[in-house]
Amino acid sequence: MDAKTFDWRQFLTRWSEEWADAQGSSVDLSPDDLEDQQRRWLGAAPATDTDIARMEARLGCEIPPSYREFLRVSDGWRHAGGFVWMLAGTREAHWHEDASGLGEDHDEFWGDEDNPEETRAQVGLWSRALQLDVQSDATYVLLDPEDVGPDGEWAVRVWSSWRASDPERYPSFAEFMVAMHQEFHHLEAGRDGERGAAAFVNGTTRAQDAAVDRARIAALRGRYEEAAELLREAQRYGRPRATELLHQIGQLGGPYGAGRRPPHPSDPRFLTELLPLHAADLLGSHRSVDGLPFADADRFPETARAAADILREMTEGTFRYRPGGAFGEAVDEARELARWGDTDAAWRILRTVVPMWEPLGPDHIAPVGLLADPVLAPVLTAERRSELLATPRGGEQGPAPVPARDQDPGGLSWLVRGGGLRPGQSSPCDYRMVLVEGAAPDELPGLLGSSPGTALSPPLRRWDVSGHHRPGQRRFSSYDDKALLSVGRAGAGWSFGVEESPARFSSDRFVSPAQAASAGGGRAIVVWSEWNRPAPLFHVSVARGGAPLYAFTVRAGAVEDSSGAIPAELDPAVLGFGPPDMAAHAAAAARALDAIADGYGVTLPRLALTEGRLHSFESVSWTRPPGSGETYLTVTMG
Repeated sequence: MDAKTFDWRQFLTRWSEEWADAQGSSVDLSPDDLEDQQRRWLGAAPATDTDIARMEARLGCEIPPSYREFLRVSDGWRHAGGFVWMLAGTREAHWHEDASGLGEDHDEFWGDEDNPEETRAQVGLWSRALQLDVQSDATYVLLDPEDVGPDGEWAVRVWSSWRASDPERYPSFAEFMVAMHQEFHHLEAGRDGERGAAAFVNGTTRAQDAAVDRARIAALRGRYEEAAELLREAQRYGRPRATELLHQIGQLGGPYGAGRRPPHPSDPRFLTELLPLHAADLLGSHRSVDGLPFADADRFPETARAAADILREMTEGTFRYRPGGAFGEAVDEARELARWGDTDAAWRILRTVVPMWEPLGPDHIAPVGLLADPVLAPVLTAERRSELLATPRGGEQGPAPVPARDQDPGGLSWLVRGGGLRPGQSSPCDYRMVLVEGAAPDELPGLLGSSPGTALSPPLRRWDVSGHHRPGQRRFSSYDDKALLSVGRAGAGWSFGVEESPARFSSDRFVSPAQAASAGGGRAIVVWSEWNRPAPLFHVSVARGGAPLYAFTVRAGAVEDSSGAIPAELDPAVLGFGPPDMAAHAAAAARALDAIADGYGVTLPRLALTEGRLHSFESVSWTRPPGSGETYLTVTMG
């Protein structure tokens, strides 16, 4: 409903009739309410021009247009929403003049210079406002004569003492009344089924439910912004399906409204989407899923066992989204790529099959269960979620959206850029990595594992790797430098293992794992980069078939050691390593990484390493044991 052009008589008549029907045969009505129900009118007689003129003379100003038009239909109003029981007409409206004594405290808070302009504009509201509430549940309705739009409308501000928030602002009296009509509907919809009488159904509810159906079709055709607009309006009227549909759009990054019903086993999406997403929300906010009732066999005998498995898998990070059908097969394929770091290829598969996705019921408009899968969720960047929302699906047709760009920059030199492995940081992050030719990622523990039978972890976020492999570790030795390597594919025929922020490089004790990693017959490349401990360092070592080929270490711009036949393109002097200048060091390191990437055809997946989940394992120590007569340091924490 357009608050600027609607017919006041029609609007108020409909509201009154809907209110009267909603009361049913209640015996709890007050005499005034009973009279209003019988005459099917919540208002008063129209105010005359004389009434309005007298009011304006008393107030000393002209009243805003939409309030004036309202008064010409009804000189006051009862039950404006759920918390204002009587709204003023020409005789009751008056200047508030801070009669409630709230001005001083509010003005001090609102006037803080750090507040945004719209907050500071409220200073003086309690002294200058025209008060329209006559009877209410501690709720004030104030017309602000200093907040005037180009159409001459005064803003309405509504504040309740029991709400911990600033006054709610409406651009005009008409829009305030539309919102109160919506509030009435929202409250009645929430009571539907409790009154023991006929359901709350009328022309407005039917129109809004039809709008929800149109929104659903629009969403499936990829017109999610149009759908969201219809659903937000229907949600304000309390239509139950609107919230669920709007929440799905919101989960994928589109415009959405607040509120969501808790999952229930009766919904066909419960096991595939609702429960996993609910668990993901809890775990994401560092809460436990223990104690959720869904695994209780006495309460939910048909789904309890499956629910318990899902909750366990979500806690362990091993949950897999399994939508079934051709779409489900593609999800499995995409997940296999993503768990080894190829998130761009994973998204290309998902993009292709989104049009094949089918909803599980009338309240299902998108495969939001992808967001509960710990491996696939990071694949869905904000740009890709928007593309998914804009893709026609579920049997509907529409234009295909512009494809989202790939996320990974390719190559290796992005490692030396600010925020390379730590998004948001201005400087590069220390790291060490091993690149192995001819070995799959899950074969790396057999080549470099810290002990026989070393196994890969479940896919982990980078900040969870240490806690998974070394829970509660308190002892650290300078001669025990076992890397925690996150693994994946590094290009055709190559795998990688990467550790960010490793222990300090020690050239006199360092043992490159390149020889062990290349024992299968292929080549292995080790790179170690430090920036400030105590001077920038860059190390490269390469082996093939278990034998070293070449290596060099540059510290503070000087070649600390080198061996073997270093290719010309990797010669430290050719790369530009020189005086200990950070910018020059970064540029030289970038050239070295470009040369390695181009020469060996390798790359690293930035999105997977920084935002995704990868398998990991603890490697052999990259530092040799102490020799005879050598000392070493062991630190015990706590």
